[in-house]
Amino acid sequence: MSVAALVLFVPYIAVRYRRRGELGLGNMALAFAGPLYGLALFFYVFAPFPRLRPDFCAVIGVRRPQLIPFHFLHDMGRSANGKGLMAMLHNPALAQVLLNVALFIPLGMFVRYMFRRSVPVTAAVGLAVSLLIETTQLTGDWFIYPCPYRLFHVDDLIANGLGGLIGALAAPLLSAVPGQRVHAEPGAPRPITWRRRLLASVCDLMSFGFLYVPTVAACAALMWIWQGGLSADGAPPYSDFFVDVTVERVGFWMPWLVLTVGFSLAGSGASLGQRIVRLQATTADGRRPEVRARLVQGLTGVGGFLLLNHFDSFSGPATVLAVMSLVALFKTSRHRGFSYLCARLTMTDSRMPSGQGKATELVQ
Repeated sequence: MSVAALVLFVPYIAVRYRRRGELGLGNMALAFAGPLYGLALFFYVFAPFPRLRPDFCAVIGVRRPQLIPFHFLHDMGRSANGKGLMAMLHNPALAQVLLNVALFIPLGMFVRYMFRRSVPVTAAVGLAVSLLIETTQLTGDWFIYPCPYRLFHVDDLIANGLGGLIGALAAPLLSAVPGQRVHAEPGAPRPITWRRRLLASVCDLMSFGFLYVPTVAACAALMWIWQGGLSADGAPPYSDFFVDVTVERVGFWMPWLVLTVGFSLAGSGASLGQRIVRLQATTADGRRPEVRARLVQGLTGVGGFLLLNHFDSFSGPATVLAVMSLVALFKTSRHRGFSYLCARLTMTDSRMPSGQGKATELVQ
């Protein structure tokens, strides 16, 4: 679910921005809530990740899945402690089922309200996500582990599906979130606000995560095929290589080069997030920036933060850069931020007619 949230966040913002011309605070809040929910669901379902050991299956592994529907009723009888409504509500087996229902209610609400899906389709999406999670658990995180360390439970599928259905029915409640009504012509230039600039930076960070996850997964799959699966003691043969090379090098550098260097060299030099919210980089007199200025902008913005944060010894400077960028986002003219200040560039709405960028850009 966390991967899905990363995958869907940036396209959702891009599509909505082009359809509506801009996003209100309520729309932005809902868009941010989706990935946060996905990450929370991911860590609740899979974490903590156990460490591989030769006796992993004997000590930690789960032997068999639970395929009997409504088996939780039997578990409730075994763990019952007294009679009456309060005793039933405090029953741990029932509490687990109710938690699994509640866990998928936000998913149903997000899918139905934000992506305009019907109730049956939304319920099917919730059931599919639950099946994906349970299958991941059944296969030991898709065979990364020699055996499952979490239980495949058919009652979880039922509870999660019910939660998705309840969420689909409750989705209209999200219309009460304020700040969603935006009256703007999609093709008309809009003011450059701090909210718009912050949204662009978040899109840049999410885009890096979107590219990082499949890059690491692809490298791990290739190593798995090359090495022929698990070793005799049940540990992945690529563990050292995976950490030292795949994650630390390929997993970081490929997305970073694409998003920082690639987008700096292409077009006006605006980042992917800035382009999504219809912004572009120009010189003070409205011309396209030179390559050097575009690279400076890319290396002193989100790209620079990601680069510094990648190395443990530069985590302090990364924090300083993040704080300076956030302050500059509010204090600089046209909210152009620290990176544009360093590159001596300005920022305009990409929908602004050619030649009018330096004189007539709206700012709030």
